[in-house]
Amino acid sequence: MHKNLHIYKRFLIVIILLIALSSCVNKTKESGYRIGFSQCVGSDLWRKTMLEEMKMELSLHQGAELIYKDANNDSKVQASQVKQLLNENIDILIISPNEARPLTPIVEQAYSKGIPVVVIDRKISSSSYTAYVGADNYQIGKMAGSYAGVISGGSGNIVEIMGLPGSSPAIERQRGFAEGISKFTGLKIVNQIYGDWLKGNAKQQLSKIREVLGETKLIFAHNDQMAQGAKEILDQLGLGKKIKIIGIDGLPGQGGGIQMIDDKVISASVLYPTGGKEAISTAFRILNKESFVKENILQSLVIDSSNVKLMMLQWNRFSSQQKDIERQQELLSEQQSLFESQQLILNITVVTLVLSVVFGGLAFFSLLENRKINKRLEANNHEILDQRNQLIEMSEKAERATEAKLNFFTNISHEFRTPLTLILSPLEDLLKDEKVNALAGQHLRLIQKNVYRLLRMINQLIDYRKIEHEKMDVRVTKNDLIAFIREIVDSFKHSATKKNIDLRLISSGNIADIWFDVNKLDKVLFNLFSNALKFTPANGTIHITIETREEAVWVRVRDNGEGMSTEEADHVFEHFYQASSNSQKGSGLGLSLSKELMKLHHGDLSVESKKWQGTIFTIKLLLGSAHFSDAELVNDSILKEELYENARIYTMDIEDGPSVKNQDHLMVLKDQTILVIEDNFDMLNYLSDKLSKEFEVYIANSGENGLNSAYEQVPDLIICDVVLPDFSGRVLSERLKSDLRTSHIPIILLTAQGSLEQQINGMESMADAYIIKPFNFDHLEATVKNLLRNRFLLKSHYTSDISSSTKQPVSKTLDKKFINDFSGIVEQNLSNENFSVDEISKKLGISRVQLYRKVKALLDCSVTDYILNRRLKKAKYLLLNDRYSISEITYMVGFSSPNYFSTVFKSKYGMRPSEFKKNQV
Repeated sequence: MHKNLHIYKRFLIVIILLIALSSCVNKTKESGYRIGFSQCVGSDLWRKTMLEEMKMELSLHQGAELIYKDANNDSKVQASQVKQLLNENIDILIISPNEARPLTPIVEQAYSKGIPVVVIDRKISSSSYTAYVGADNYQIGKMAGSYAGVISGGSGNIVEIMGLPGSSPAIERQRGFAEGISKFTGLKIVNQIYGDWLKGNAKQQLSKIREVLGETKLIFAHNDQMAQGAKEILDQLGLGKKIKIIGIDGLPGQGGGIQMIDDKVISASVLYPTGGKEAISTAFRILNKESFVKENILQSLVIDSSNVKLMMLQWNRFSSQQKDIERQQELLSEQQSLFESQQLILNITVVTLVLSVVFGGLAFFSLLENRKINKRLEANNHEILDQRNQLIEMSEKAERATEAKLNFFTNISHEFRTPLTLILSPLEDLLKDEKVNALAGQHLRLIQKNVYRLLRMINQLIDYRKIEHEKMDVRVTKNDLIAFIREIVDSFKHSATKKNIDLRLISSGNIADIWFDVNKLDKVLFNLFSNALKFTPANGTIHITIETREEAVWVRVRDNGEGMSTEEADHVFEHFYQASSNSQKGSGLGLSLSKELMKLHHGDLSVESKKWQGTIFTIKLLLGSAHFSDAELVNDSILKEELYENARIYTMDIEDGPSVKNQDHLMVLKDQTILVIEDNFDMLNYLSDKLSKEFEVYIANSGENGLNSAYEQVPDLIICDVVLPDFSGRVLSERLKSDLRTSHIPIILLTAQGSLEQQINGMESMADAYIIKPFNFDHLEATVKNLLRNRFLLKSHYTSDISSSTKQPVSKTLDKKFINDFSGIVEQNLSNENFSVDEISKKLGISRVQLYRKVKALLDCSVTDYILNRRLKKAKYLLLNDRYSISEITYMVGFSSPNYFSTVFKSKYGMRPSEFKKNQV
């Protein structure tokens, strides 16, 4: 079966290649020119007519492509668009410059590249172009002046509406018009105004001189649009039939000058040809290497009632012929396409006849295979549908099971309150007992603090589940908001004073009583205030401001703490979200619950924060009670007891950071040191207190601080939490184990991540032990002692006789490299009596302190003892050789005198060098 399919595929590829080849051979490629046209502005009727004439002329040249750019009266934009056209490999450039000077450089650039340039309508300030197409504005103005003299009888007042001040067409037309009427002595231009080529501007300027229009016989406008505006003003003044109007452009089509003449809006218009047709025909003469005229000045004529019908008939006939040409081209294109299709069909038919027998057999074979495949697909579809139904059923069961678990967890959370209360009540009694407080007060307060923390998390979880099931309602009352917030702020005064934080309530003016649920809003405020105190450093500021604005009260809690990044601020209200930089871990429910409680108040809670620039939480409460339902409005009073309990729950968790104990210089230092790295201050203090009974303990509350402390102190063992504010304990373990200075230090990782995969990842980070929270301290202590004992046993391997030729049984690659480098440096400098520890530390790239501690940890001896031991061992080896005298050996092993060498050797081996040599012989 597979073989026949392979043959089928081969034949299919062959016929496709034959069809493609025949198509390529028979299809004639019709190459065309790419014409780029840069227009200064394309919004007015005259420019649109120019573009339309270009397209009409292009329809006679099959295969040519016009790329059009509109600069919208911006010379910089037009220069940039011309550059784009040059990069698109155009064959010729047609440009109507917005301004002469700014466009001259880019036109010269195109011309210098060998691209022909046809300038249309307006010239540039250079002769670097191939051809120019356009009318003579001076002659057009002169023609309008001559015609004005004729229709006015050679006398009367004239008002001239000119174009844009300073534009070359306006200047030339004005000069030509003045020349045209100069032979009529009775004609006088009584007023000249600027209409900026726009109808609206012309009307505005004419309105200002309406007192002169009564004595005016004729109005000459520099384009038909301004002439139309003049007509509208004259009709308003009742002078429309008295005054004749002459315009310029004489455009055909809807809204053009020809239609205005026919509708008797204006008296006459001087044709100002667009030159679109002539520009395209000139471009093709240039491209086809035919003879052409460089300066193409277009002819004009005056259009009035005597010839307007003829002009309209000619334009309509021309438009009709153009449409016929386009239809014929479409028919020709269809015929060409039909011819190519028939030729292709013929080629396919020839090939098909040759292969029809083979394909017929293969088609029959494929039909049979398709039937088999369809049956298999149908069976698969039934199987997939069954699996889909099973997945839907399993998903529903999982959803019900999850909901049941959550309900169980919520219900059991309610039950937690009873044992917690039974823990708190006796605990507070014990704390009141002075004897018990003196013996175990610190541990009891630690228990009390964490019981309140657990109680707060349980309350938040229960409240959040109520909101999820829409079982929490607000019971709003009318209260004094400022007094309410001040009472809560007072609850935090003591904690703020301990950290010297400026905690201040600021209110602007009198604020009316506000409707809110005191038992819900206090949870929001307690949460925001406690968070602000946690993340505000000592000597910082926390300002709570209250103001009324936009029919709402705005309460802002502003601190100058460490702040949050943009990403953390975007997710801070998501439930169970914890910022990576949060060194004081919480449940991740507080802010999410506060947000939901504000939604129940029909208000809002938002945050603004920048890293290291502080944080602002904003509460919005609407004024009045219209947004609450009748069921939500009650007349209860504030329960002071509940406020007090919430204050204790939220303020109990706010404590200062780990206090650094002052070292007692008279106290005997312990032999072994331990570095504890933990971001939870309570855990850090607890471990420090417990371990300090037997070890010298250093502490750090972040990965970076811990790393620096490890390099500086070089402890005998490190205990590190996995989750740290800056980088994880696994990363810290990898960095310490990969560094020559600290690679020998055993590391214990503490974590709440207890899955098997997480434990494996912890051990892969080269940690020596991985202990899961909650842990038993005796287990942790036993692990510490076991690791230190194993490290002590390994030293016996390092303190054996070391020579450059023996390999040491070092378990870690970096430690082995350190021993080899260290012993090699010592061996090379045994004869140098001035050899010092500073030279070794400089060559190894570590400090003296780190060198002493590293050698002590690995070799259980000092650096000087090791050097002396190596000198004496080499002296023993040399004394066995008769070639050297004792004096020579003295200086070969770096002793300053034979007497000193003899004294040291005897203290080590119990005999003088001479006696040792004699005994060996």
